[in-house]
Amino acid sequence: MDLFVLCVFLPLVTVAWGQYGDYYYGPYNYGDNDEWANVYRQGFNFQCPHGQVIVAVRSVFSKKEGSDRLWNYACMPASQNLGEPTECWWEEINRAGTEWYQTCSNNGLVAGFQSQYFPSVLDREWQFYCCRYSRRCPYSCWLTTEYPGHYGEDMDMMMYSYDYYIRGATTTFSAVDRDRQWKFIVCRMTDYDCPFQNV
Repeated sequence: MDLFVLCVFLPLVTVAWGQYGDYYYGPYNYGDNDEWANVYRQGFNFQCPHGQVIVAVRSVFSKKEGSDRLWNYACMPASQNLGEPTECWWEEINRAGTEWYQTCSNNGLVAGFQSQYFPSVLDREWQFYCCRYSRRCPYSCWLTTEYPGHYGEDMDMMMYSYDYYIRGATTTFSAVDRDRQWKFIVCRMTDYDCPFQNV
């Protein structure tokens, strides 16, 4: 009898934990291993499907290909508590060859990336594609560790907890290695609308 009760209630507990507790997102579906959002030295535009946000970023570096990187992204649906996106937009361009810090304006969440390669500086400019969910506000924000750990290394950044979202990034650029290190700005979002906006 005890085994029967355990078999009946264990799946229910698992579902409830997945809806209300922090849990591991992965494994992420990047598509085929050989499928990338770009080819070396070319621009690209990646957007998650409507209602989804970026939860993982993968990249490989090649010095012989103009010190450029291949990029790939994984998306997951935002929490049902946030509802549907009410507005999406492209943020301002972050220029190649410089360090920068940017979060999505208007309390937005990162749902895509756009990038153009510049051979004159062996670097890329970037734009975030951001989506706002009603008037929800970020809180408990923090910076991830540096990705990649060292210039020129492969990169694999994954969000491990549900209800944490990427809101932006800060990057450093090495003029020697012609590569970037990223720290992603990660936040939780309120379950209620807020009376204020960020800029």
